[in-house]
Amino acid sequence: MTDRLPLNFSAGPAALPPPVLAQAQEALVNFRNTGVSVMEVSHRSPEIEDLLAETVERSQRLLGLGDEHEVLLLQGGGSLQFVMVPLNLSGVGDRVDYVDTGYWSSKAIAEARTLARDVAVVADSAGDGYRSVPPVEKITARPDSRYLHLVTNNTVEGTQFRRAPRVSVPVVADMSSDLMSEPFAASEYDLVYAHAQKNIGIAGLTLVVLRRSLLAGVPDGLPAILNYRTHATHRSNYHTPPTFAIYVTCQMLRWLAQENGGLAGTAERTRRKAELLYDFLDTTPFYRCPVEPDSRSRMNVVFTPTCPELLGPLLDAATRADIIGLAGHRSVGGCRASIFNGVSTQAVRQLVDFLHDFAHEHGTTASATARTEQGDL
Repeated sequence: MTDRLPLNFSAGPAALPPPVLAQAQEALVNFRNTGVSVMEVSHRSPEIEDLLAETVERSQRLLGLGDEHEVLLLQGGGSLQFVMVPLNLSGVGDRVDYVDTGYWSSKAIAEARTLARDVAVVADSAGDGYRSVPPVEKITARPDSRYLHLVTNNTVEGTQFRRAPRVSVPVVADMSSDLMSEPFAASEYDLVYAHAQKNIGIAGLTLVVLRRSLLAGVPDGLPAILNYRTHATHRSNYHTPPTFAIYVTCQMLRWLAQENGGLAGTAERTRRKAELLYDFLDTTPFYRCPVEPDSRSRMNVVFTPTCPELLGPLLDAATRADIIGLAGHRSVGGCRASIFNGVSTQAVRQLVDFLHDFAHEHGTTASATARTEQGDL
C-alpha cells in the first residue's frame, strides 16, 4: 500500500466522494447536535422524521418531480423490487412484459414467472451475447399488459439505454446504476427503482419513484410490508427504516445539488469520464471493448486485454497500484471500471495512465501472442 487512497472502481458498494464520507463520519458520533450517533436515534424521533422528509424532498427536486409522483425509501435492494413490482402492479395470470438485456433483467423475469404472471420477453439482445441493447423504437408491448419492465443500465454487460420505449402501457425501470447520473425524464416512466449503493449512497436503501395513480390499482390482500400503499401512507416509516443509509443518501443528494451543478452538471461530468476511458480503449489495440458503441454504458465500462493471458497480470498490477474493483463480474470475467457519481474525473485519468503504462510494458507479449494465433489459423 502507498500513502495515497486507493482508486475505487467497484460496481457496488461503490466509491463515495470525500465530503460525503466526512459528513457520515461526523454523524456516526454526533448526529445533528443530538450528542448521539445517527445509528442510535429513534426512527420515531423528530430528527429522523426530518431526515426522511429532507431525503424525499431532495430526491423530488433533483429529479424534477411534481405532485403526481411518490418517492419511497425502502429496503431489500433491487432484488426485492423484482418481486414488489409484479405484486403491486399485476395479479396472478396477468400479462406483464419484459426486456431481456442480460444478468439482472433475467432475474427480474424469473421472479415474475415465480409469481405466476404471464410473462412475455418482448425484446432481447441475447442474439449478440448482450453486447447491445435493443433499439427502443422496436420495443413494443402487448396492449393488455400491465406494464413493460426494463433495466436501463446493465452493470454486468456494460450496456445502457439512452431513453425509454414509447408504449401504451406503464413503463417500469430498474435504474439502480444510472438514476441521478443525468436529468430524469419523468414523463417517460411510471415507476423506477434504484438501490443506493452505486450512485446515491450505501447498501441498505432502495429508492422507488412511482406515479401516485398506480397506488389506487394495488391489489388487495398483499402483505403490508410488500405493499407500496403501506409505505406511501406511512411516509417510508412503516417499520424501522435504514436510518444511516438514508442519511448517507441525503448527503449524496445534497452534494450532487450543491457541488455538481445538479443532474445537468452531473451528466456532463459522467459524459467526460466515460469519454476519457472509451477514447483510450478504442485507440489502444492492446485492449478490446466488446460492447457496440451506440449501446455503451456511461456507468460501467467493460473491457479486456486482447491477449487473454494478460488478464491476470493486469488485475494483479492494478492491485499493486492501489486500484480496486477492476475485475469484471464473475459471470463474464474480463475487466470492468464502474465510474459512478462518487468516482472523480481525476481517478479516471489515473486509471487511463495505469492502463497505458501496462500496455506499454506488456505490448511485446501481446503482439507475439497475436502473431502465434494468426499462424494457427
